[in-house]
Amino acid sequence: MSPTKSQAAVLEIGDREVHISNPDKVVFPEPGLTKLDLVQYYLTVADGALRGVAGRPMVLKRFVKGISQEAFFQKRAPEKRPGWIDTATLQYASGNSAEEVVVRDAAALAWVVNLGCIDLNPHPVRAEDLDHPDELRVDLDPMPGVEWRQIVDVAMIAREVLTDHGLVGWPKTSGSRGIHVYARIEPRWDFRQVRLAAETLAREVERRAPGLATAKWWKEERGESVFVDFNQNAKDRTVASAYSVRALPDARVSTPLEWDEVPGCRPEDFTVRTVIERFADRGDPASGIDDAAGSLDALLALAEELGPAEKPPKSSDGSGRRASTMPLVEIARARTKPEALEGLERWKSRHPGVVKLLEPADVLVDGMRGSSSLWYRIRVNLQHVPEKERPQQAELEVDHDPWAGKSPPTS
Repeated sequence: MSPTKSQAAVLEIGDREVHISNPDKVVFPEPGLTKLDLVQYYLTVADGALRGVAGRPMVLKRFVKGISQEAFFQKRAPEKRPGWIDTATLQYASGNSAEEVVVRDAAALAWVVNLGCIDLNPHPVRAEDLDHPDELRVDLDPMPGVEWRQIVDVAMIAREVLTDHGLVGWPKTSGSRGIHVYARIEPRWDFRQVRLAAETLAREVERRAPGLATAKWWKEERGESVFVDFNQNAKDRTVASAYSVRALPDARVSTPLEWDEVPGCRPEDFTVRTVIERFADRGDPASGIDDAAGSLDALLALAEELGPAEKPPKSSDGSGRRASTMPLVEIARARTKPEALEGLERWKSRHPGVVKLLEPADVLVDGMRGSSSLWYRIRVNLQHVPEKERPQQAELEVDHDPWAGKSPPTS
């Protein structure tokens, strides 16, 4: 017999009434947090969470089957929604459009969490001006083998570069493996210019911290470094915002920090329970972010000075695709990460001599955005394996086609 669902909880939030379905459902078994606990968390930190999402169109990342299962991404606002839920229509590079949810207040925040949104994923634009971002974002993403201390060092250098170019950096833990650094900007530049400014920031961080940080777009070329991910500024990209809870067993939170906290911080210290206490004690360290909008002129001038970033060579097959400079073999394309990793283990068991020669950063695990959910690709970089000992590309261990029956993206 299946368990009976608990009755909906009805919350009075301002002058709104929000129904929380199945409020006793356990979302995070390890700390014992229910769906209602998650809603109450967001209401407790609403002042900070709204600073990151209010007025911005949002992709709904819904964990309807719990944190152990892959989320699906819903761009379009549900047809059945309260009349007080705002929306904005975004035009995508594919030529499609979507009417997306725009959170304006705490009631709307609770409403999206009730849909199964554990973390919040807003665009870097306001609904009133969808063509000009008011936020530059970089994600300091460590390659395998990189220690937390190195990520912290790169964050401090990113702050230095922003300051030198007239911008104020606002750090937060990503709630996963890295650190996010945001800068509010005047909404005067389009997505292409903002991405160029972010790429220039990344290149300058790499120049100041060679070996520690990289701006190299192709993963196999990064080595054991921190990738300053500038592509978070491309149109259609979203990032988990401040005070977002991440779908990890300990209910970790993407938490804004003061810069003097960054050197000694540890991401596991910031969870739903500890952040509630922290927010009550000290408020939001990013409370001044909206008053610190700056100009991209200096970074764009540096872009002119540096010239275009180096482009990879093209494939000789006439397809126009790039040719990797590294000896890669693809292992798996899978619907879920565990399936992909199982395929990797099968491949390793057949190539034990090769495995001994691999560095941590040689195993490339990519979460790839499909039409509505993630899929996973695993490749192995054989750069540390003598050429005569390198296995050839073989049939994939797992061969999932994420675009079966659908049209793949054109850009």
